[in-house]
Amino acid sequence: MSDPIYDVVLRGGTVATATDIFQADVAVRGETVAALGTNLPQGRSEIDAAGKLVLPGGVDAHAHIEQVSANGMLNADTWESATTSAALGGTTSVIAFAAQHVGMDLAQVVEDYAALARRGAVIDYAFHLIVADPTDKVLKQDIPALVKAGHTSLKAFMTYDRLRLHDEQMLDLMSTAREAGALVCTHAENHGMIAWMGKRLIAQGKVAPKYHADSHPRLSESEAFERIVRFSEFLDQPVMVFHVSTAEGAAILRRARGEGVKVTAETCPQYLFLTAADLDRPGIEGAKWMCSPPVRETRDQEALWRALDLGDLQIVSSDHAPYRMDETGKLKAGPATTFKEIANGMPGLQFRMPLLFDAMVSRGRLGLRKFVDITATAPARLYGLTTKGSIAVGQDADLVVWDPARAVTLTDDLVTDRTGFTPYTGRTVTGWPTTVLRRGEIVTQDATPRAQPGSGRWLKRP
Repeated sequence: MSDPIYDVVLRGGTVATATDIFQADVAVRGETVAALGTNLPQGRSEIDAAGKLVLPGGVDAHAHIEQVSANGMLNADTWESATTSAALGGTTSVIAFAAQHVGMDLAQVVEDYAALARRGAVIDYAFHLIVADPTDKVLKQDIPALVKAGHTSLKAFMTYDRLRLHDEQMLDLMSTAREAGALVCTHAENHGMIAWMGKRLIAQGKVAPKYHADSHPRLSESEAFERIVRFSEFLDQPVMVFHVSTAEGAAILRRARGEGVKVTAETCPQYLFLTAADLDRPGIEGAKWMCSPPVRETRDQEALWRALDLGDLQIVSSDHAPYRMDETGKLKAGPATTFKEIANGMPGLQFRMPLLFDAMVSRGRLGLRKFVDITATAPARLYGLTTKGSIAVGQDADLVVWDPARAVTLTDDLVTDRTGFTPYTGRTVTGWPTTVLRRGEIVTQDATPRAQPGSGRWLKRP
């Protein structure tokens, strides 16, 4: 008897991509998909996918992992804990942030951050480069060299005292990106409106977490969107707008894309499933639901779903920003803190995919092909992850077996990142990833992690 020609065969499942749904076996040889078909030859190992879905591994293009904030706070997760939680939720590739702060050498920041990822990551990864100090060296030497090396996306903030770029600096960065061939990603909110509102709320004694939503006026998003869209049009430079939260913001992007401006955009689960009412909790508890921009209103949720349906928003990323609900994280300034002193951000890597599967597939909103597209195929395409995001011969064998009938109630006890809580506690989702393969290797099975820390691989992007 000859040796098996395949290392792994996922047998008898329903395969779904962004364009097709069909019954097929999926065969893996080495790290890539080798064949799709029926009655494929036996593999060295077999995974029974009968009655299950076989989908591409998720691509989460916006996650803060083992990252130091501008005020010196290290978030809760290590590369190992964050990427393990991602794998358990069906995500096999992630783009995190190598964060420059003022006075730091960008090339050294990337080198140091890459060392952390090499030590801990269990899924494949790439970096966005946060640029907070666009000196001549950064613009003329570091960015061109780093883009050529395969780091092809930059992030710039339009708000936050220690991070924001002024308009002229933003134009400098975008011009440099255009010459180097990089995508510019933006956190786009009007800094002056946010600072002005925050000061007045604090002066009035409105310090509870619920006032965080009021401190980021809706117009601060739409004004900044208009500005970054016009910068993109002015320089003919592609931009990605992060974490769209309002109906007005989505409308601006739709109009700009209709005008031919090279703008793409994402939203996040928190803006699809939570509202400002979630921050209105007793005492300081609402801090768990604080992120920036803040969660908005039900009408915004509907507008964002519509924008995803129309293609005005292309992807849904987690914006995973893990801070514990204690003095090491959100309550660093103590339990009597104000909303201005609470670390912004919420965990999201682990439950992004199940939340979206439940809404889009189990509950019938937008459907299975669209689910695959916005969680895997579109982010891989937009960010140049050429071997990720789909199931096809020659692609990396990043495969997830989903049980579409399994119902799970999300609780803090299920959380495997280091925050210790989920903002979606008590929500029941139907559809759950049971087996996850990264480049042909099983990294989680039946809620048990199996990958070695450091087995994830950096993804060079063209």
